Amino acid sequence: MSEATKQKKKRKKQRAARAQQRAQQRAASTSVNGKGKGKDAGPPKKQKSKLREWTDALLFAVIVMLIVRTLFFDLFRIPTPSMENNLLIGDYLFVSKLHYGTRTPVTLGIPFTQIYLKGLELPWTRFPGFSEVQRDDAVVFNWPAETEKPIDRKMHYIKRVVGLPGETIDIRNKEVHINGEALPLQEGMQQHWYVYKKDQRLRLSRARLRTLGIKEVDPTANPAIERILATAEAVEQVRALPYVDRVEPSIARSDGSYSAYMYPKGQDFTPDNYGPVTIPKQDQQVTLTAENWPVYEPIISRYEGHTTRALPNGRFEIDGQPVTTYTFAQDYFFVMGDNRDNSEDSRFWGFVPMDHVVGKAVLIYFSWDTDGSPFFFGQIRFDRLFNLIH
Repeated sequence: MSEATKQKKKRKKQRAARAQQRAQQRAASTSVNGKGKGKDAGPPKKQKSKLREWTDALLFAVIVMLIVRTLFFDLFRIPTPSMENNLLIGDYLFVSKLHYGTRTPVTLGIPFTQIYLKGLELPWTRFPGFSEVQRDDAVVFNWPAETEKPIDRKMHYIKRVVGLPGETIDIRNKEVHINGEALPLQEGMQQHWYVYKKDQRLRLSRARLRTLGIKEVDPTANPAIERILATAEAVEQVRALPYVDRVEPSIARSDGSYSAYMYPKGQDFTPDNYGPVTIPKQDQQVTLTAENWPVYEPIISRYEGHTTRALPNGRFEIDGQPVTTYTFAQDYFFVMGDNRDNSEDSRFWGFVPMDHVVGKAVLIYFSWDTDGSPFFFGQIRFDRLFNLIH
């Protein structure tokens, strides 16, 4: 055999050996990655059952919802007519917690329920927000008057901010004054009015009033006077009717009958003639007097956690120490409903502390009219879906 033939066979064997070595390396790599089907590849991976897949997806959705509703926004349904006509019974709202800053949980419990560990309250804080609470904001808060529960377990209310910390509010014959300046009814806000007719035999046209958005019309003891629930815009059109002499606000009598129901009690306030009272502001120092003690004592004891006592001769004690002044630890707000004569608000139970504020109502995402059509789609107020709240 020639030398050339021997070299050719040798190179052929070397190429075959290298090919076999590469094949072995590929097989080993496949086995390590768990993709091989040989005896070294390990058992095949078991696929999840459909039930397990649905369970994992549901658990993930609940965790995401819990995080979002705890930190970013919450959902709220309008249960009463106190904010009509701007917010109606059956409106479902997005409430932004980011505007004023998210308040961390105060209690531990089962999410989206009223089940919680009683007697355990967590140290909490409020993250920075990108907006301060402003006048005319529609604010959702925990009802301060529900004193037997922790803050975050109290009932949710929604009202409109009327008075800000440090301001003085005074209601005169239904007209709200802030620091002496009148704050007229805004669009959509309504109250009771007396309509004086030129002829007592005439009757207000219900059909005409309905076109103005006036649904509530009541007779009075005087046949020449009827009472309506209406916005300021509607009242201007009622005044222009040829058989109407004049329209005036319906004012509650100051005969002491409201005294036990107003805040504070015993001041002879009414829903239509209230104050003046100054709204507490964080770090504001006030001199305590017999006149303002009924206004500020519930705040000092309920919301700021002090023991209070009024002594003879106009003297006061806080935490067992005689005091003449007090400095507030947080801001407070005076809130009212847009439906002024059908709203239980700060006139009746006092100020809203900042630590009770949940967030700002920003959007109506759904609206359901249970008094509408008997058909399902007839009960949905399509014209209100995804409306911004002003």
